Amino acid sequence: MFNFGLGQDIGIDLGTATVIAYVKGKGVVLREPSVVAVDSNTKEVLAVGQEARRMLGRTPGNIVATRPLREGVISDYTVTEKMLKYFINKVNGKSLFSPRTMICIPSRVTEVEKKAVIDAAVQAGSRKVFLIEEPIAAAIGAGIDIAKPCGNMVVDIGGGTTDIAVISLGGSVESTSLKVAGDKFDEYIVKYIKKKYNIMIGERTAEDLKINIGCVYPKIQDEEMEIRGRDLVAGLPKTIKVYSSEMLEALIEPAMMIVDSVHSVLEKTPPELAADISDKGIYMTGGGCLVNGLDKLLQEKTGINVMIANDAVSCVALGTGKALDNLDSLDRNRK
Repeated sequence: MFNFGLGQDIGIDLGTATVIAYVKGKGVVLREPSVVAVDSNTKEVLAVGQEARRMLGRTPGNIVATRPLREGVISDYTVTEKMLKYFINKVNGKSLFSPRTMICIPSRVTEVEKKAVIDAAVQAGSRKVFLIEEPIAAAIGAGIDIAKPCGNMVVDIGGGTTDIAVISLGGSVESTSLKVAGDKFDEYIVKYIKKKYNIMIGERTAEDLKINIGCVYPKIQDEEMEIRGRDLVAGLPKTIKVYSSEMLEALIEPAMMIVDSVHSVLEKTPPELAADISDKGIYMTGGGCLVNGLDKLLQEKTGINVMIANDAVSCVALGTGKALDNLDSLDRNRK
């Protein structure tokens, strides 16, 4: 069926780990890993999303499975453009018109990085491109009324970046973005296993450990998980048991970096807004905030109530979707 309407309005959470797309009137319609498999000889894209993720660390020499976004920004422009094109076409279907697209970006990106996102989206087939800062989209997605003159604090922990912002009257009053998030947790797990057991594990195994037994606050009961890796001495595959208490050792350092950043944003926040945050609490969004005990750790260190938003992973995409309702006024303001 051809869609003879004026193209769809699409909201995209262009994440380092996952791309989530929201279509006005339909909700979240796509959720796929931001991974692309490319033939290094012909530069042809072989797979995108879920299919490409399965290839990570398992490809022959001429096929490279990569993440074109690193730490929240575009690291490979050409591949990002092809990935966006694939996702926009998949979402837009057989519509005869190009969509208007709203894309999330970390709060502290440069003008050059913003332009790269806009150019990539236009090349991928968008009619018009709007940008929204991740913490603002996350706050809208978490159901916070950001238009009111009172302070709300959002800590959005994604794959590549953690965005921390104090929001009032629809804008960021104080914000910071640090390159410590889900991917960095995985890196610390890989380093820890290598140092303690002399075993090399891949990104996916580290992620499985983080999701299943990872924690940053002591658990009442120590959990265990079996993993396989390559013994660096013998060079052969080896199976070991890893415990959640070890994950606490591995992950506490990057978790404390996030806590310290929240602390420094709070220190710079105007007193009235800080009082609002103390009353209302801190909202956590993004897949990275689901690491066991991160909310408890932040609550203990700041003395402020911490809440994890409903559907934390999709929060930014949902917020982008709700922001799509204001696209017509944004469009008018541009003219």
